[in-house]
Amino acid sequence: MNTKRHSDEHRAPSNYITPEGWKRLNDELANLWRVKRPQVTQAVSDAAALGDRSENAEYIYGKKQLREIDRRIRFLAKRLDHLVVVGSKPDDRGRIYFGAWVSLEDEAGVTSIYRIVGPDEFDLQQGFISMDAPLARALMNKVEGDEVVVLLPGGKAVFVVTQVCYEPPTTDWIAI
Repeated sequence: MNTKRHSDEHRAPSNYITPEGWKRLNDELANLWRVKRPQVTQAVSDAAALGDRSENAEYIYGKKQLREIDRRIRFLAKRLDHLVVVGSKPDDRGRIYFGAWVSLEDEAGVTSIYRIVGPDEFDLQQGFISMDAPLARALMNKVEGDEVVVLLPGGKAVFVVTQVCYEPPTTDWIAI
């Protein structure tokens, strides 16, 4: 009997999201439904009025855009129904949990700042990492001064937690 567990790569994404992330997704859904879809529908209608649809590039492209918009609307509506908004801060704000901003120093002394967020809001440009990512999973429940060893695609990485905060970093934090 094979008792080997399934790889973490096959786990369903977590359903947690920050209030800011939920608002961003909800705003995107509203924009697609109220603004973008009516614009594309009108463009398709205008293109259809020009005659032969089989060779009408504007019509064909518009119909393709409409399918993509409808697919995204269905995805967002379904996903938003299943998300759990986590807006409260933990009692122990010195420990790393969902929503925390974390300052890390690597073995070379380079500092990076990350925020642990839901999988729907990860954005490396902003330093947002998914709670399902190996680094975020390794950081959970750690405190300032803890050493964290993470197995990354490029190999093992060691970090030291230098700061934990539940508010956006201020200027006294080192920028990413």
